[in-house]
Amino acid sequence: MDLILWRHTEAEDSLPDAARELTGRGRKQAARIADWLNPRLPPDIRILTSPATRARQTAQALGREYEEVPALAPGADAADVLAAAGWPDAAYPVLVVGHQPTLGQVAMQLLAGQAGDLAVKKGGIWWFQSRERAGQVQVVLRAVAAPDWL
Repeated sequence: MDLILWRHTEAEDSLPDAARELTGRGRKQAARIADWLNPRLPPDIRILTSPATRARQTAQALGREYEEVPALAPGADAADVLAAAGWPDAAYPVLVVGHQPTLGQVAMQLLAGQAGDLAVKKGGIWWFQSRERAGQVQVVLRAVAAPDWL
């Protein structure tokens, strides 16, 4: 299974938090990552997004259908994200558009098998893949990218 974590891009500093929109820079960041992701995404990718406006606007840059998942809202925990994605057994690859610190906690869980925090830059993606070897599930980090790298 492929699991791609995508942190929303730069958003305005305003209230209420759930209604914060992307800045002009954030829209450009989302477009840059979407241009890199789209040709690499499998056709059967399932895109899940937090209901927060900034996450939905980030996902919209892909120009594909997506599902809003309340469990991915700001304040979610790593277990919520992994359950929503069906990790590691989902039938389809999944892209999750969400928030810090949750996505960094998911990345730490997948990489180290323990709770903790990793920094995921705004607009950054972490692409993981699960595979089975000798009867054990292994995690492979396929790619890490940020808008200013592309």
